Amino acid sequence: MLIELRAENYAVIDHAIAGFGPGLNLLTGETGAGKSILVDALGLLMGGKASAEVVRHGAEKAVVACVFESTAGAEAILEENGIDAEGTEIILRREILANGKGRVFVNNQPATVAVLKQLAPELALVHAQTETLVSFDQGQQRHLLDRFGGISTDAAGAAHGRWKQAAEKLDELLQGEQDRLRMVDLWTYQQKEIEAARLEAGEDEALETEKRVLANAEKLYAAAMGAFEQLYEGGASAEVCLRAALKQVQELARYDGKFVEAAQQLESARAVVGDLAGSLRDYAEGIDASPERLGEIEDRLALLDRLKRKYGKTVGEVIAFGEDVTRKLAEVEDRDEILKTLRAELDAAAAEYRRQAGALTEQRKAAAAKLAKLAEQQINSLAMKVKFEIAVHALEEDANWTAAGWDEVEYRIATNPGEPLKPLDEIASGGEMSRVMLALKVAVEETSAKSRKKPTPRTLVFDEIDIGIGGRAAEAVGQKLKALGRGQQVLCVTHLPQIAAFADQHFLIEKRESAGRTKMQVRLLDQRASTHEVARMLSGATVTETSLQHAAQMIAASK
Repeated sequence: MLIELRAENYAVIDHAIAGFGPGLNLLTGETGAGKSILVDALGLLMGGKASAEVVRHGAEKAVVACVFESTAGAEAILEENGIDAEGTEIILRREILANGKGRVFVNNQPATVAVLKQLAPELALVHAQTETLVSFDQGQQRHLLDRFGGISTDAAGAAHGRWKQAAEKLDELLQGEQDRLRMVDLWTYQQKEIEAARLEAGEDEALETEKRVLANAEKLYAAAMGAFEQLYEGGASAEVCLRAALKQVQELARYDGKFVEAAQQLESARAVVGDLAGSLRDYAEGIDASPERLGEIEDRLALLDRLKRKYGKTVGEVIAFGEDVTRKLAEVEDRDEILKTLRAELDAAAAEYRRQAGALTEQRKAAAAKLAKLAEQQINSLAMKVKFEIAVHALEEDANWTAAGWDEVEYRIATNPGEPLKPLDEIASGGEMSRVMLALKVAVEETSAKSRKKPTPRTLVFDEIDIGIGGRAAEAVGQKLKALGRGQQVLCVTHLPQIAAFADQHFLIEKRESAGRTKMQVRLLDQRASTHEVARMLSGATVTETSLQHAAQMIAASK
């Protein structure tokens, strides 16, 4: 839900903060006080179009910001856009400069208006007087119907994924076939060249080591034998010195036991020197200064270098390249069989998708008839006289296939007797649109509550939903808003006391003049102040004792 909304230097707002709560949050105030300005500010944070005209006169920039409780869907959107999550909250901020330029921040990290638009359906649905800031488009109309009917698109989505994957594999093979045929001669040459080399992974490193040994055979022999003589063979070798020292220490140990361990250590050192000397002698004797072998190695390394320049940085990469070429040649040779297999896979995937999409169509048509009937009843209880229907058309051509099925869902309404049914988005009146949306939401949420389904975690905003109504119709709107607020957070701007009496949180929007400038402030009303505001809405500028009593009765009745 929306936790807090801030605005600075926005229109007539100098600095305003509103902290909202769960349930029904109502905004009231005198006409022209700026109630709709807050709704417009929230609309900007949902990705609405900005203009330099919203910057308060004399200010360099306007700033609007809000804090929402996070949702799993919103966190996924943040991750997709490389934005870090901030615990259980999402912070949105937008700056509009006086020159018309602007900046967007999400969780205090630079973002774009496109990210705000992606987040909007997860966070808030704003219905303003003049336009639907987050359009009730085809996708949302279908989603609302599916939610009402408890319709899952998971099976159709999985079938669509398999069909799409099979189609892409077949297209890739067909589109690349001519290029592949032109490449056959090259691939054949490359395959033969690599296979003829009989490569072994890592052999270049082993050959380089052997080459170094052969190229420096004389130096290595001299070094090994020199070390052997120093350690073992010469008259003053380490072994001779150790043997002499050992004899002296053993003599000491005969008389003083503390030299026994020293004698043992010298004996061990003598053994180590003997073993090392033997290894050096064996290494020297094993050196084969063969020019023929050195030539073979150099030729082999030259071949490997040539292949690596052409096919990869290492012998392993050259081997992998050869395997890939072999696979491509096999595909060309087995083209007909592969095409047959892929077409069979595509046909099977398409048949499964048609089955799943057809099942969705039947479920949606059944749900559409029920929702249309309930929605029409709800709409007509809000001082309207309409005909309402929901049309579901199956667009079965594969160009219309999506993970949510192939259906086009269209909400249609006739707001006056004798008029034809028209798409919902062609309704001229913002107040009518808000009431229709309210009726739809209530119909869906009441059905969801009965089936114990969790409501969509989204804040619903209605701006002046009470245009053109009064009396019992206004009370009915208040009751519906209250009912909707039990499952979702609702923000509503109203002029009617019958609706204001239902508030869980009541905010008063006021204009004040200070230092020759008009400023707007937002004030959360306690129970007494709320009663006084409802009384003002009932009686006008002068609040009487009678209006106060009437207001208290209305608020008590709303509970």
